Amino acid sequence: MKILEVTNVDFSLRHFLLPLMRELRASGHEVVGVCADGPLLADVRAEGFRVEVAPMARSFSPLAQFRAFISLVRLIRRERPDIVHAHMPISGLLARFAARLCGVPQIAYTCHGFLFNQPGSWARRTLALVLEWLAGHITNIYLTVSQEEAADARRLHINPRAQAIGNGRDPEQFRPDDAARRRIRTAMYVPDERVVIVAVSRLVRHKGYPELLAAIEHVPDAELWIVGDRLSSDHGATLEPVFERGREQLGSRLHFLGYCTDVPAVLAAADIFTLPSHFEGLPMSIIEAMLTGLPVVATDIRGPREQVVAEKTGLLVPPGTILPLARALERLVQDTDLRHRMGHAGRIRAEHLFNERTILRRTVKLLTSL
Repeated sequence: MKILEVTNVDFSLRHFLLPLMRELRASGHEVVGVCADGPLLADVRAEGFRVEVAPMARSFSPLAQFRAFISLVRLIRRERPDIVHAHMPISGLLARFAARLCGVPQIAYTCHGFLFNQPGSWARRTLALVLEWLAGHITNIYLTVSQEEAADARRLHINPRAQAIGNGRDPEQFRPDDAARRRIRTAMYVPDERVVIVAVSRLVRHKGYPELLAAIEHVPDAELWIVGDRLSSDHGATLEPVFERGREQLGSRLHFLGYCTDVPAVLAAADIFTLPSHFEGLPMSIIEAMLTGLPVVATDIRGPREQVVAEKTGLLVPPGTILPLARALERLVQDTDLRHRMGHAGRIRAEHLFNERTILRRTVKLLTSL
């Protein structure tokens, strides 16, 4: 079968969809990626995949979304796929409506988070719910990455067959690695006994960086490594004033590593992982950290609370708070045995629930069984 994998930007295609595209191709299907242009598409094309560019925009601009919709309609009519598999909120809506207009036999969607569950005005959230309800009724295969959002889709009558498939990463790629730990720490002049807290995400407000940097001020015996960058399509005010204050207050205890292609090694070199987000789907970064054997400090929100078992594999704190986050981090910084116990339990849990191979096989079966 010919399958179009449609998402918003190159970051999503490269880091979230590429493993599925590989699995679909290995199963004998023709797979074409579709998203906005970007430098990370070179990695996907280097593996022999064809990627078609569409002017996808992560905004609520009616004109921008109309242009993207028309482009998708033309692309789908030209490609004549058997399945359109859409991802992400806005690109997922556009791709499904375009596929229906073009008469695509099977329309699939994987929800990575509902817009109506995110902070915003009543009007915006209501519009998002209405559009999701309309699109859900033309979706043949409705998947979510989290259990809570699958339940939402059924409860709100968006799609009665919505089911959670989860997310996964490769346990052979993300794992404890003493050699990588020594290499990274030596390169950064960090002694082995120094406790390192690491955060891996896009540098945007809703990932909780203002709270995290303020919390680290209360955790004097550790340093913070921040891995990630801000995408050109990310919205909201820049965090540079927040980061500048962090540099002033934390000094040499704060390291910005930027966009990193060696995340498994960086995680292996750290001692604690944190993701104090305000909202999420089912974060890949938490799975990566758990597989690496790190205890996780995350916020008690949809997604992370399905991954982290409080007091067993990590700690959960209220979103948008500073002192509870600081206390949780400080507790792990001061208790080496607790870090090791939680990290070990987290790896076992991740191997069981978030193994990429298992998730991909199940997803391919669901996509192609009809």
